[in-house]
Amino acid sequence: MPPVPILPGTTVIKALGKIGYEAVRVSGSHHRLKHPDRRPLTVPVHSGDMRPGTLRSIIRDAGLTVEEFLELL
Repeated sequence: MPPVPILPGTTVIKALGKIGYEAVRVSGSHHRLKHPDRRPLTVPVHSGDMRPGTLRSIIRDAGLTVEEFLELL
C-alpha cells in the first residue's frame, strides 16, 4: 500500500468530484459532500494540509483504496 499523500482539503474535494461527489453544505471549515450511490463525506478545509489519518479515513469512507484515490489526483 502506498503512503497516504499530504494534501490540502480543496485538492481532496476536487479529486472526489471526479467520481461524482458534490458539495451540498459548508459549515465553517468543513465541507459536506454527497454522492448518489455512496455514503456522504465531511472534508475539513483548513489553512494547512490534512493529516494523513484523516485523509485515510475519508478515502476508506468513500469506498476507495489509496491507489484508486491517487489515480484521481
